[in-house]
Amino acid sequence: MDVQDIKQRFGIIGSSPLLNRAIDIARQVAPTDITVLITGESGSGKEVFSHIIHHLSARKHGPFIAVNCGAIPEGTIDSELFGHEKGSFTGAHEARKGYFEVVNGGTIFLDEVGELPIGTQARLLRVLETGEYIRVGSSKVQKTDARVIAATNVDMFEAVQAGKFREDLYYRLNTVPLKIPPLRDRKEDIHLIFRKFVADFSDKYRSPNVTLDEGAVQILTNYSWPGNVRQLKNIAEQIAVLERDRHITAQTLLSYIPSEQTSNFPMRLSQQGQKEDFSERDILYKVLFDMKKDMVELKKLVIDIIQNGENVSNYAAKHPQVINSLYKDIEMPANDATLTIQQPLSVSRPADDYHLTHDAEEVEESLSLVDKEADMIKKALKKHKGKRKAASEELGISERTLYRKIKELNLN
Repeated sequence: MDVQDIKQRFGIIGSSPLLNRAIDIARQVAPTDITVLITGESGSGKEVFSHIIHHLSARKHGPFIAVNCGAIPEGTIDSELFGHEKGSFTGAHEARKGYFEVVNGGTIFLDEVGELPIGTQARLLRVLETGEYIRVGSSKVQKTDARVIAATNVDMFEAVQAGKFREDLYYRLNTVPLKIPPLRDRKEDIHLIFRKFVADFSDKYRSPNVTLDEGAVQILTNYSWPGNVRQLKNIAEQIAVLERDRHITAQTLLSYIPSEQTSNFPMRLSQQGQKEDFSERDILYKVLFDMKKDMVELKKLVIDIIQNGENVSNYAAKHPQVINSLYKDIEMPANDATLTIQQPLSVSRPADDYHLTHDAEEVEESLSLVDKEADMIKKALKKHKGKRKAASEELGISERTLYRKIKELNLN
């Protein structure tokens, strides 16, 4: 059976090279009894691949059980997987077979295997290595002939490094890794899958078929789909049921996509060319970075004066360009605190050390973030002669944010 036959049999839509590669790996590994670890994001279709492997194997006539390890409480997971004896714990009124005993001769699919407790991981490792297990509350060793296919949507290597998953079990499960590509890496397949879903739902609910205009197709393709195929299917069903106008526009489609995810689009359709809006935090960071830069320049100036052994007035007369560049575009507000120096800073240079002597009166500089923010905006506007677009680019914010800040700070 080739890749195309497998797609038709299991209802897989798409022609992405990554998808075809995953199907080909499943096809090749299916006739063996090798343990397979399927990795991929939630909703990407990992369980479908477990069915492919089982139905193309020699165990296809045996039982198949899918177990969601993350949905079983920690206190009962051992009993569910390996069974228990009567009276082994409170509520165990009779003996019970576990999944590994029931699936003997078939395939067990352990979904979300990364959620297994450490103790259960040790039991699972023994089953994989020897085929042996012990029921809860029993001392009798039992055997099982079950093929294990595991799946997870977490980074197993990171879980091993964090001590949440046994390293030996990870390598035992990962005999053949099978990675399912997320939907965003299969852009050429998204529209095809959507059309299939809406056609199925339109037929199910006996409603006219749904079509998308060019803008809606672009949005559908460029969206990141964090919920993958499952999310795409849900949106297709909502549209098939709720929309009276069966020709879907970009604006209509956007109303079905969660608003917190719209930032994943490369460009907003109604605002092409507009830069991403920045928050107050961004402009604050720029203020702080500019202050740091000014402090570095000031330190260099002081060191230069000390090394040349001259006072500030003489240095300013000799190097006016340095002083001008340091205080370029500074405009102190009328109500802001100022720093006044009554006498120039003088420098004497004894043989053993440098000593700074000065007679100065210092007025504490304002540390208000609002004042600093207003000061930066004034400087930018002055530098660009009141042109808000150029000033917003200088500040690293959008023109809309600059306009709002000017109103808030009453800088008109």
